[in-house]
Amino acid sequence: MRVQVTPLASGITVVSHQMKQLESAALGVWVGAGSRSEQDTEHGLSHLLEHMAFKGTPTRSATEIVEQIEGVGGDVNASTSVETTAYYARVLKSDVGLGLDILGDILRNSSFDEDELEREKHVILQEIGAARDAPDDLVYDLFSEAAYPGQAIGRSILGTAETVSGAAPDMLRGYLERHYRGPNMFVAGAGAIEHDVLVDHAARWFGDLPGGTAPKPAGAQYVGGDAIVERDLMETQIVLGFEGVSYDDEDFCAAQLLAGLLGGGMSSRLFQEVREKRGLCYSIYAFHWSFADSGIFGVHAATSPEDVSSLMPVLLGELERVTEDVSETEVDRAKAQLRAGLLMTLENPAARAGQLARQLQLFGRVIPPDELLQRTGTITADDISKLALRMLTGNRPTVAAVGRTDSLPTSGAIAQRFGAHARTNGEDGPWRS
Repeated sequence: MRVQVTPLASGITVVSHQMKQLESAALGVWVGAGSRSEQDTEHGLSHLLEHMAFKGTPTRSATEIVEQIEGVGGDVNASTSVETTAYYARVLKSDVGLGLDILGDILRNSSFDEDELEREKHVILQEIGAARDAPDDLVYDLFSEAAYPGQAIGRSILGTAETVSGAAPDMLRGYLERHYRGPNMFVAGAGAIEHDVLVDHAARWFGDLPGGTAPKPAGAQYVGGDAIVERDLMETQIVLGFEGVSYDDEDFCAAQLLAGLLGGGMSSRLFQEVREKRGLCYSIYAFHWSFADSGIFGVHAATSPEDVSSLMPVLLGELERVTEDVSETEVDRAKAQLRAGLLMTLENPAARAGQLARQLQLFGRVIPPDELLQRTGTITADDISKLALRMLTGNRPTVAAVGRTDSLPTSGAIAQRFGAHARTNGEDGPWRS
């Protein structure tokens, strides 16, 4: 594995993983700022800024940006998350220079034309409406808002109709000036790419970025609670969650394994017990989201309203069981899935470039795959059971649902159940307030 890292004088870091056997390259710019970096009046601005990056520069119109990259068979796109905004391209190795030039141009020279801004705000308002109309999207927005109420980390990435409509070019420029600073940005490439080429283009486009530290977002404070939207639907969407762990927590890998063995595939406990044996839902899986200073462990299920009353006791029972009954066979299977996912990332240049940038952002270094596998390899079934007990009895759970929910237990009722379970296992008290 040939990974190279070069910090530039502006503070931006360039990282590459050369894969000589490939004919294409994935490259991009990752910014350590996302929706949780926004002020209250800026809600949705990170996502809007990502859209506006493709709406033209003094030397390229919006049409010319896509025509030039697609004219060589490549593609360019961007994405916004809670803690990161990414701008990336995929091109053949002969067109790496063009891809990097387009990324540099749209990030440094976007015009923020007022007419284009009004059109793009209208597009995002439609996107917000579509998300509200999609129960499987809406339930996750409700879930995040209930887990972190009144905090940027819990808000929808898209923003609201009011905040998006009020955005202006000077707001976009102000956000750029605060957050798009050298130490907060990473240029990453993977595949058929020469590191020196990546460094040269990064220095050309980003060598004069302002230095200094970008503002840190407010610390996350998990709260939990209920967020229910009653709708007369054929299917009820449910997300049940608990406070998890951050990226740098010693139990991070154990949390990923717990999510995998509980609901990470067709062989997982929840899929087998809830869907295969009982037929109580169409879809069910577990997940663990980590942030820089917090995390969420959860289970998503989609079921008929008539089956909610049967589904929830089985789901809660499986959560209780995992706190005291985990086999090494299950752990080994979850480890194999995690290992395969990691190694497959090494074969996917787009995924690998994003992984390199994220590791530098979070840990200040690229973590060798062998080190990650070694961390995972030492985790035992007992470690996972203890972590599950700690998460289930650490704070009030979060319950979000969209649909008909008459028989859905509240977060308070679930808290009482797991609090009693914790006391039978020697834990103190049910929940922290």
